[in-house]
Amino acid sequence: MTHDDTRKSVIGGLLLGILMTSMDNTIVATAIGKVVADLGGLDQIIWVTSAYLIASVPSMLIFGRLSDMYGRKLFYITGLSLFIIGSLLCGTAQNMLQLSIYRAIQGLGGGSIMPIAFTIIFDIFPSEQRGKMSALFGAVFGLSSILGPFIGALFADYINWRWIFYINLPLGIGSMILIYKFYFESFEHRKQKVDWWGALCMVISLVGLLFVLELGGKKFPWDSALILGLLVLSTVSCIVFIAIERKVSSPIIPLDMFKNKLFLATQAAGFFYGCVFILPIVYIPIYALGTFGGSATNAGMILMPMMLSSVIGSQVGGFSLRTQSYRNLMLLSASVLFSGIYLLSTLKATTPIFIVAAYMSIAGLGIGISFPVLTTAAIHGLDIRQRGSANLLVVFFRIIGMTIGLTLLGSAQNMEMQEKLANLVPPGFSHLSRFNEIRTILQPETRLNLPPEILSIMLTVLTESVVHIFFWALIFILLAAACIMLMGNSKMTVAQVPIEARKEANEACQ
Repeated sequence: MTHDDTRKSVIGGLLLGILMTSMDNTIVATAIGKVVADLGGLDQIIWVTSAYLIASVPSMLIFGRLSDMYGRKLFYITGLSLFIIGSLLCGTAQNMLQLSIYRAIQGLGGGSIMPIAFTIIFDIFPSEQRGKMSALFGAVFGLSSILGPFIGALFADYINWRWIFYINLPLGIGSMILIYKFYFESFEHRKQKVDWWGALCMVISLVGLLFVLELGGKKFPWDSALILGLLVLSTVSCIVFIAIERKVSSPIIPLDMFKNKLFLATQAAGFFYGCVFILPIVYIPIYALGTFGGSATNAGMILMPMMLSSVIGSQVGGFSLRTQSYRNLMLLSASVLFSGIYLLSTLKATTPIFIVAAYMSIAGLGIGISFPVLTTAAIHGLDIRQRGSANLLVVFFRIIGMTIGLTLLGSAQNMEMQEKLANLVPPGFSHLSRFNEIRTILQPETRLNLPPEILSIMLTVLTESVVHIFFWALIFILLAAACIMLMGNSKMTVAQVPIEARKEANEACQ
């Protein structure tokens, strides 16, 4: 086998791994209504996504450095193995708690696959060929935007939702075989210190905060010993984390970069964007399954336009960087996103599905424009040695925003739905107001057995509780706009490479 053939096999292995991880979230989002209909636990749905995101954060930050020390191949295969094991376990889950734990295992693997894959590309290709590879990887992301909702709907409606996880096994094993057999690397790796204590404090602080937002005022009073204890634990861990980052030689988050005003404003805007754009992906499929009769195909039809418009928006944002300032492009993005989310906040149980898809497309366009702009603005004016950390932090703060926004507004949706069902459902049907029984309206075979007036009440409550999430999400967009106004009039310089920015944008989009 020639050198070119070997390199093509490596690229094929990396593309399989990236396709698998980039499709995963859209596949799960499309089928999540079917999962709830089978397992129950609508009030725990946020943890199916949050557990994955939380686990991917330290994995993304730490595995990248370990791969510098001990080899890309070792930790790419390690990440694939964790993702495959997590996927297999997810397919066997019997309740939402198990599924959330198994999704965390998936997240540990998924967090390492993307960054190491792109690093391998930079290792084996000279700079003049990386643009071609970026275009190829961008095509894979676009393909995953189409295949994800389609495959999720196909498995959920016609086979079994558990296959949305089992599909990862052949893809992951194929990627593993190709990389193991054909990828050979130099053993001259840089020795680096890994900030283990910083990573531990970061995870403890974040998980503690999420439990406060999830449990406070719902399962435990806000002034209960458990909630106050978790809040103290989260705060102390955050303070210790900052202290550690200021002292260690290789911090997970280099705090000195935040002295740059543009960098600080960019990260803050990215955080608030993260709080918003995960919400339609998670909750509109639930709305669709309840409103349009329990078909995952309907959820896929709604998600697919959003995914495609976000890819289009990403390309528009990337090309516009040549002529427009970061602030102007981000203000355009925020305006379009605000319009899309506001329109989603006006949905009714009677809204036609094509209207919902149109609203999702508008939101996706606004989100997509932001990806290359935030990525490029983050590295503006930074030393070349800091750009890798800066790009990583854009993804990091977006994931933190996604996790906190999903937990905070998801908890608000749960509380509103529970209160309204308790007040509106007649006493004879009060058992249906329990979250484990909400799946009744997500199952076509059981919703037909409900009296029409009861079904109408439950659908109305489900719809209102979901769309109110988007109304409150407008606050996050306004906060993002305030951060955008602090970005100044900076533009992309010639030294910055827009095609790599679009590559990072496509990665974040997934």
